Amino acid sequence: MKVDNTQLYDYLRNNQVVDEVTLTPFFAQAQKANTQLADILLAEGVMSEVALVQARAAMFGFTYIDLSKADILEKTLQIIPEQIAKKAGVVAFLKKGKDLSVAMENPEDLQTLDFLRKKTGLNILVHIATPSDVRQILHQYEKDLNAEFGDLLQKEADSDGEDLAQIAEDLPIVRIVDTLVKHAILQGASDIHIEPLEKTVIVRYRVDGMLRQAMNLPKTTAAGIVARIKVLANLKLDEHRLPQDGRFKMETDEYKISFRVSILPVFDGEKIVMRLLDEGSQGLTLEKMGLFGNALEVIQREINKPNGMILVTGPTGSGKTTTLYTVLDILNQPEVNISTIEDPVEYRMENVNQTQVHAKIGMTFAAGLRSLLRQDPDMIMVGEIRDGETLEIAVHAAMTGHLVLSTLHTNSAAGAIPRMVDMGAEPFLIASTTNMVIGQRLVRKLCDECREQYQMTSEEVETLAGSYNLVDIKEVMVHLGAMEAGQQWTDMPLYRAKGCSECGGLGYKGRRGIYEVFEVQENIEQLIVEKATSDEMERQARENGMVTMVEDGFYKVIGGVTTVDEVLRVTKE
Repeated sequence: MKVDNTQLYDYLRNNQVVDEVTLTPFFAQAQKANTQLADILLAEGVMSEVALVQARAAMFGFTYIDLSKADILEKTLQIIPEQIAKKAGVVAFLKKGKDLSVAMENPEDLQTLDFLRKKTGLNILVHIATPSDVRQILHQYEKDLNAEFGDLLQKEADSDGEDLAQIAEDLPIVRIVDTLVKHAILQGASDIHIEPLEKTVIVRYRVDGMLRQAMNLPKTTAAGIVARIKVLANLKLDEHRLPQDGRFKMETDEYKISFRVSILPVFDGEKIVMRLLDEGSQGLTLEKMGLFGNALEVIQREINKPNGMILVTGPTGSGKTTTLYTVLDILNQPEVNISTIEDPVEYRMENVNQTQVHAKIGMTFAAGLRSLLRQDPDMIMVGEIRDGETLEIAVHAAMTGHLVLSTLHTNSAAGAIPRMVDMGAEPFLIASTTNMVIGQRLVRKLCDECREQYQMTSEEVETLAGSYNLVDIKEVMVHLGAMEAGQQWTDMPLYRAKGCSECGGLGYKGRRGIYEVFEVQENIEQLIVEKATSDEMERQARENGMVTMVEDGFYKVIGGVTTVDEVLRVTKE
């Protein structure tokens, strides 16, 4: 249920839900970017999902229900069939006589309400709930992972000596793989690891960047699971000695997921890792990723330039590709020709010409990029600059009227400049073609439902000061309005992880980026030509207004988005 920005702004201000000084800049930002004010307030941690839904309920006269505290009987839940409940985002939580109380994400969905009245023959009492609460209740339609496997494994016989193709099509094996995949999707996993050991098979899911053990399976299932996944990914069933890579898709009314499969021979069999890519998810925005203020303005300014080079840096798994795809999504207009060369192609994008690297046949980044330049592109995305040849072509493309986007593996944004010099690029060419470098990491986001407030002790502050310059960080926090000049670190109300049913007891749910956006201004160009160190360039960039990754991290810590521990985990080198 979307709410007009002006209506929401007026309600929050008039009812003093958010003070006007805090609210007004975000309202202006939403109007300028033509985005939802609610999304920005949520992304910046100004309001929680619960507070926003309560505000919407009050504005439109609906009753808010906290489903996390509701004790729902299974027979009540089952009044609405699973398929309808999931498609419409509606759950039944209480039945009294002829009255059925339902909770919805969008209580204005009159078509669904009319259908439910006819289907159940009951009087429907409508309540509004948070989307996350509704999703959590919808999970109750699913059996527990161990419960589902209890039945399946009883049917799974020893398959030694059977034909592999036959094993792959056996009903228990098909259901085991489908169930593993289904639960990975429900838990929001980014990867599934299926690892054979001497006497068992371990299944682990990577959720919010951290691996969690999900299931132990008997060793007798190993051959069947590997065969089934090879069939799905169109790989060779009889190849057990060499690594294989493939992909497949699963599509239902609820999701459209692409799986990237990697199979690697190990001592006890073949290990499988599947990367889950949600093709049906709504496109991210720069604001939702965690960018704000000057950094956001710099990116919006630089990506709209007709030529030059934009680089994203960070270690593997820091979200670089997601950032590039988000920028491409913004730039993807009918009047421009966008071409990419990737290894591998992660997400399919409409109206974008995406090319896959095939090193074995000579289709490298450099060869692909050289060919792309003959395809009359306006914008080019190179998955990664790995060598001097690719860098040289990318720099010349940026010089000759193309906007080039790519990634580099460096620890900081400023560190990308000396890295390119080391790869053989001339400093004056780097200075004239590089528009900006975005450095980033991903931190786990605190669960909005159970995060708890605390204040650091003087001992904790002293320990933290051993890793970071807290004086400089405080100066930036004061400038950003997150701290008062007279406040001490021990006075600051911070948040830490606690754990509840909503987040699986971990205290974290989802991830958010922390960034530094290094804009190559004239004084930076001069430093590049003079072959200054990355520290010198970073110092100048900070004087120009750049907020470092660590400072961005602390801003999000103070805002209750993440924790000090998370910032330490991803930035401590």
